[in-house]
Amino acid sequence: MSSYSTQDARIIDPVLSKYVQGYQHPERIGHILFPRVEVTVRGGHIIEFGRESFRRYNSRRTPGSDVKMISIGYEGKPFSLVQDALDAPVPREVAQDAKKVPSIEFGRRAVDTIMNTLTLNLEYEQAELAQDPANYPDGLKISLAGTDQFSNAASDPEKQIEEAKEAVRRSTGVTPNVMAISKPVFNVIKNHEKIMDKFKYTTSESITAKMLANLFGFEKLAIGTAVGIDSPEPDAPFEDVWGNNAILAYAPQTPSGLEQPSFGYTYTLTGHPFTEQPTWDRSIRSHVYGVTYERVPVLTGISSGFLIQNVIAED
Repeated sequence: MSSYSTQDARIIDPVLSKYVQGYQHPERIGHILFPRVEVTVRGGHIIEFGRESFRRYNSRRTPGSDVKMISIGYEGKPFSLVQDALDAPVPREVAQDAKKVPSIEFGRRAVDTIMNTLTLNLEYEQAELAQDPANYPDGLKISLAGTDQFSNAASDPEKQIEEAKEAVRRSTGVTPNVMAISKPVFNVIKNHEKIMDKFKYTTSESITAKMLANLFGFEKLAIGTAVGIDSPEPDAPFEDVWGNNAILAYAPQTPSGLEQPSFGYTYTLTGHPFTEQPTWDRSIRSHVYGVTYERVPVLTGISSGFLIQNVIAED
């Protein structure tokens, strides 16, 4: 197996690496709860945030006295980045000419295929963290039943969500700015009689996620539409990645760094993901593109999140 020349690699690799670093799949919502922040090491301790991150401090200083110092979070549980890596071939018959580097368009199509899989893997990991009740302290989680479930006409979704937001505010001093729900949960909420009644005099259009975000007071209401097969069985069915839950959280959407309080982050090694130098594989008569991605989602301020389970009744 021989590789392309260094000159050819310089032409293609930086472009595709920049492309995959900006890659966004429309069905992925994990980044809403776990924004990406770069780290320069593959392991260490998570910077976590407790009540002290929101405490009022006496910053007053008299001339000649020492300046008081505050901490930025604290070193919590250890983290270790995981590496995902996949290759995708572009057959000679598709590229037309094996002696030349395929066009950027072929490269993008190859890495699109890879990033679809890599971001789905990450979405599963983020969803598992956010939907595990063991990760939430008492008072910041609830399991609905009977008339409290949003699928019941007697329920009051707006009131339930407001109470959850207030529980977080009283616990940490910040109010959740985002909420993540699955598509089935969204379908029930937007068709709830009390919710529809809120909009009947303002619009005749279908209720959208943006409209509900404004109603509930969120910057972003993320609808998890991703489905996958999380089983080695050949006939395993597709399942929703995001289940019968609603996750409310405070998570800055453009964080300045991992020192900023947040429900969670996706620690990502600087420069990742990136496209490997493409190679020509004579055995399969194909140009091979590879993507490497080192990252791990972590919970950094679980007290700034609230988990509502069993949001709707399931058949």
